[in-house]
Amino acid sequence: MYPPHLLVPMREDLTSVGFQELTTAQEVDNAMTNAEGTMLVMVNSVCGCAAGAARPGVKAALATSSIKPDKLATVFAGGDPEATARMREYLLPYPPSSPAIAIFKDGDLVHFIERHHIEGRSAQMIAQHLEMAFQEFCEPQQA
Repeated sequence: MYPPHLLVPMREDLTSVGFQELTTAQEVDNAMTNAEGTMLVMVNSVCGCAAGAARPGVKAALATSSIKPDKLATVFAGGDPEATARMREYLLPYPPSSPAIAIFKDGDLVHFIERHHIEGRSAQMIAQHLEMAFQEFCEPQQA
């Protein structure tokens, strides 16, 4: 576990753009039980690939894509172990990975980007990957 005050800017990096932070197993279960539509979930992390590629890539995809998930949620590995462990149950059969990015549709996992797909890639590459996934799995926003 990392000291909570060190995680604040990394948490705010996502919550400032509309992510709901899930900090307990119950919050994860509530979000997943009521998961109608599409939901992007990011397993946040303190590592360099989270700071340099994953978070900026997710934010860029959300800023530029015309099609986006209905909901945004995040758990923080190393900060909220109970919530992260519960979310990882929903991410099975994939092994634990942080950072990681998942897309759920009506509660079913339909797309998953593991750490090894993030490491060594730029934020722009992550954003392009996510925009293609949004096109495939998300519905156009109603005007």
